[in-house]
Parts: sequence; C-alpha cells; structure tokens
Amino acid sequence: MDPRVREHAEIIVDHSTGIKAGDDVVIQMPPEAEDLAVALHELCGDRGANPVYLSHSERADRAFQRASEGFELPEHRLALYEETDVFVISRGGANVTEKSDVDPETTANYNRALEPVKNERLSKTWCLTQYPTSGHAQLAGMSTEAYENFVWDAVTLDWDKQRDRQANLEEILNEGEEVRIRSGEETDLTMSIAGNTALNDYGEANLPGGEVFTAPVRESLEGTVHFDMPLYRYGREIEDVRLRFEEGKVVSHSAGRNEDLLESILDTDEGSRYVGELGIGMNRAIDRFTYNMLFDEKMGDTVHMAVGSAYPDTVGDENERNESAEHVDMIVDMSEDSTIDVDGETIQRDGTFVFEDGF
Repeated sequence: MDPRVREHAEIIVDHSTGIKAGDDVVIQMPPEAEDLAVALHELCGDRGANPVYLSHSERADRAFQRASEGFELPEHRLALYEETDVFVISRGGANVTEKSDVDPETTANYNRALEPVKNERLSKTWCLTQYPTSGHAQLAGMSTEAYENFVWDAVTLDWDKQRDRQANLEEILNEGEEVRIRSGEETDLTMSIAGNTALNDYGEANLPGGEVFTAPVRESLEGTVHFDMPLYRYGREIEDVRLRFEEGKVVSHSAGRNEDLLESILDTDEGSRYVGELGIGMNRAIDRFTYNMLFDEKMGDTVHMAVGSAYPDTVGDENERNESAEHVDMIVDMSEDSTIDVDGETIQRDGTFVFEDGF
C-alpha cells in the first residue's frame, strides 16, 4: 500500500471527522478505493470505532436507475443513516461518464426520492474525499502518477495554516451584508448574506478543503452570471452556463453544451432554481482545473455558486433555508477583470484579496 494512502486515512480520521471510541462509522467507497477503505478500517480499530463498509458502484447505480419505473424512499438505508455517527465517502470510480446515458429526468426523480437520506447524512459528521484513479486522471488530462501526486499534495496540506489564512475572509463575510460579484462583461450579480454564517472549510467535510462559503438570502439575488468553467454532472459535461436572477430565482438560462441536463437540474423542484451556496476558492495548492468539483471549486481566483440546497449551518435562524434534492456547483474564473465587493468595499480584485500582498 502506498504510504500516502495511510496518511490520507489519518487526516480523515483525526482532522476531518475526529472519529473516536464508540462511533458508528459508514465508509462508502468504490472498489477502486479499497486501499483507503482498508486503512480507514484499521484506524477505526485503533480508535475503538465501529465501521460498516458500503462498496458504491456507479455501474450498479446506473443499472438500477435505467431499469426502474419509479423510485421510493429506501427506508432501510435511511434507518442505517439515522443510526450512524460519522460518514466517510470517497469518489474514485473507474469510469467518470458511467451514468451519462441515464435520462436527466430519471436522475432528478431518483434524487427527489433520496432527499431525506441526503438530509440525514448532512446532519451528521461527514467527510467527502477523492481517491486517485486512472479514470479521473484521464478526465483531468494527466498521467495516473501525476494525478496521484496532485490529489495527495492537495489532501496533505498544512490545514492549520490554511485555516488561519482563510479566517481573514471568513471575518469579512460574517461582518458583511451585501456581496457583489463582477467578472468580465457578463457577470454582475448582487446578493444579501445578512444574518447568515460564513464557514471556513479547511479540510473537514470536504477533503481537500480550501474555501470560505455561506448561503445567500434566498430571494435576494439580482443580476446575471456567466459560469465560464465547465462542470461534470451525472457523467456529462455542461459548458458556458449563463443564468439570470430576479428576486433570487433563475428566470432564464442557457448552456453551450448539454443545456437539457442544466434545464433538468433547474426543474428538479422548487428550490433548484435558487442558490443555496456562495463559495470563494482559496486553495492555491490546487493550481489546475481537473473537471472534479471537489477540487475545482477550491481553486484560488475562483467563485462558485450552487443551485439547490443550502447547508443548514450557513443559514441564520431568521432566514429561510433553501431546500432541494439538488446541490450543483458552478464556477466563475475571477483571475482577470473581476472584483468581489462586500458592502460597497472591494475585498478581492483579479483574484487577490485585500489582506494579501499586491492587492
């Protein structure tokens, strides 16, 4: 076993989740990530925790969705999640486009059925991470060895140092009320964050981490945004997404590729046309785009927004939390001709923050 797998597992157990004696732990991973699962089981044994291993297969998931005529809430799965203290989930399947031929409407129906399961998991301690596989390396345009180095370099960052740097932005957002994002000629979007909470992601729920994120007030978004970086969703690439917002809701949309999939996401439910997350990437160890949102949204010089559900911890008691079966992140490149303003003051210009040299 590569010693970096053991280090990866130790960061998950000790930094990201704090697994302790008596914890009931679900470890859900594809077969390709078995080494990481083995290392996690060993550490659970060391800590006195109780692991259950779920081997997740995209092939099996595809077969089920294509064969089913309808979906019901899986009560047995919900029962397991209700009894679980910690979830560790890894991506890393062999074929990143495995579910590309599942009808988008089918996927939306499936997600609606599983929404209570997702919400139960989000209420617990959880960590989503990545195991480096040749399939993801190919998607990133990298050799397997180079991709392994990329993933484990990002995972094994000095998270205490990263936390301290990101705390500067966390403080600005928690003291602010209105955010304006401008980039190029097409993105000019304002939103309120008043009463909501900005969180510092330094490798806990997401590993790697490297962002500060919050939720906008649900009906506050006004303006337009061009997401100029592509995303992979359900095995298909969506490019050049353009959204226009009025009173928080997406009122018009387009995409340069797979617009039907974008439309299906936006039509999933009432909440899928509202934004549940505003995130600002701050991890400059992630220095290239890899078509993997777990990494791409953390890149320095980027902003991302997610249509769909908001994380409960980011929404203040006086504000409405956007709820949806979807949570789909999309990215804006902020490295050139761009600004982020908070309460009328520019706090980032062309990717450089007000608290950094060169601002």
